[in-house]
This record gives sequence, structure tokens and C-alpha cells, in this order.
Amino acid sequence: MDVIHFRMVMPAALTRPALDLLTSDDRVLNVVVVRSVRVPDGDAVECDVLKGAADTVLGDLRALGVDRAGAIAVDGVDLMFSRGAERIESSRPGAHAPLWAAVEARIRAEGTYPPSFYLFLVIAGIIGAVGIMTNSQILIVGAMVVGPEYRAITSIALGLDQGNRRRVREGTRALTAGFLLAIAVTFVFAVLSRAAHLQSQAYELGLRPVSHLIDTPDFFSVVVAFLAGVVGIVSLTEARGSALLGVFISVTTIPAASDIAVSVAFAEWRQARGSLLQLLLNVVVLVGVGVLTLRLQRRLWRRVARRTAGRP
Repeated sequence: MDVIHFRMVMPAALTRPALDLLTSDDRVLNVVVVRSVRVPDGDAVECDVLKGAADTVLGDLRALGVDRAGAIAVDGVDLMFSRGAERIESSRPGAHAPLWAAVEARIRAEGTYPPSFYLFLVIAGIIGAVGIMTNSQILIVGAMVVGPEYRAITSIALGLDQGNRRRVREGTRALTAGFLLAIAVTFVFAVLSRAAHLQSQAYELGLRPVSHLIDTPDFFSVVVAFLAGVVGIVSLTEARGSALLGVFISVTTIPAASDIAVSVAFAEWRQARGSLLQLLLNVVVLVGVGVLTLRLQRRLWRRVARRTAGRP
């Protein structure tokens, strides 16, 4: 059963309107009031809300001013036993609608760029370079998993969706600086590796299946990036970490950055151009699809919520 727990602190003047709002919806359960806590003449109110109604209930509480005059805390409930709640959940469509405020908060929280963000990009770039020079697909997958760039991509998508220029600007700056840093450090690593003749003999002889896969963007590159963008946003919406991990290992952003550095180090200019195109293509498609998927999901779930509530 998908249930969200709300904990609120509000002035006493808002308690009655808030209780009227909560008790009027049969998807709001276990309403508890504790009088005179934490704020002068204030009350604490707690309740459980079926996930499908959480977005609507939160919006109504915020419209009432509870968040401005007091505070609203939202927690997921791992397990709850209630026959009544099960009956309500099974009889109402949209029972698993996402809590959009939580989705956006999760994306905003990921849209921060501490030094570790750039460190992981650099490490992922070097791992990718080793994979390219040794023709190791396993290491390429490892580089994809380590790379944190999808955080910035989803943050940019949310910024474009909400018209938040600062978020778009910060995400774009982080991606640009991070990839440039990763490429620069990986280039130095590739030059030193070449000077020490550490690359595999196959790579030296031009047998480069891993590099060829990365530096030749085509129709299938667009298809994979498009589908990965959809899966990435949906997995964030539904908090499905395993699906999100699949996005990390399906789109060649970090490997493309690594291949740019390695190709330049080995004076393979055509491969460098192809990898640059691959990198730009994947980032642009992921951002664009992220924006469209966010908007489409929001519209679809709002339509379901209106239909559930009996609204036109």
C-alpha cells in the first residue's frame, strides 16, 4: 500500500480549516491533533494520505497557507496495515500518482555540484579511457555508473520546465566545466599511457570496437538516448533506483568524453569529432526528453486526479 505521512505545525487559527480539508477526503486517514505545541497558540496535526491523493492534499494545504504560517513535513510510509485503506485504494483510480512536490525536491537536491561532482566525473573519465584503450566493455559500463552527470541533466530539465533560468544556468555551467575538466585530465592520462606504451596491442593496431561504438553516433544513438531520457524521469518520479541505474549504463555521455580525450591523445581527429558529436547529441536529447516527459506525466496524473475527484 502506498501511503504518505504528513506532519504539520500551524497556528491555531488554521487548525479547523485544515481539519475540515483533511477529513473531507476519504483518502486521508488517521488524522491526529496535538494542541498547543511549538508555536504560540499553535497545534500539531498528523495524518496518513494515500499516495494518489497526496499531491492534491499538499497543494490544498499550501493554498490554505499552512506552509507559510507553520510547516509541513512529508515522509513515506514503508508499511501500513489497514483494511479500510486497502478498500479505498483498490476502488479509486490514480492510487499510485506521484507526489510532485517530492519529485521536484528530489531533483533539486540532486542539482547541487560540490567538489565530489567534478571528482566523480574525472574518475569516470579515466575509467572510460582505460576501457577504450584496452577494449574493455566492462570498464565502459563502470565509467557510466560512476559518472554523476545525469544529476545535472535532470536539474536542467526541471529548470526549463519551470522557467527557472538560474537552475538551467547552474546545471549547464556544471556540465560544461565538469566535462571539460574530465576531458583535460583524461587527456593527460591518455598521453602518459601512450608514452609508456600501456595501450593494448589491438588498440595500437587500430582494432577498436569499443571506441568505434562510441564515436559513430547514428539513428540508434538517438533512439537509446530518447528512451533512456523517458526511463530516467519516470524512475525519478516513481523512485525506482534500479531503473535509474539502467539509464546510467545505457547512454554514452562519459564514454564519449573519455573517447574525445583518448582520440586527441592518439591524434585520431575523426574519432574525436564523432565522440564530441555523440556527447552533445546525448546531452541535448536527454534534456529535451526530460522536459517533455515531466510535462506529459504531470498532465496525465492531474487528469487522473481530476477524474478521481469527480471534477471535469
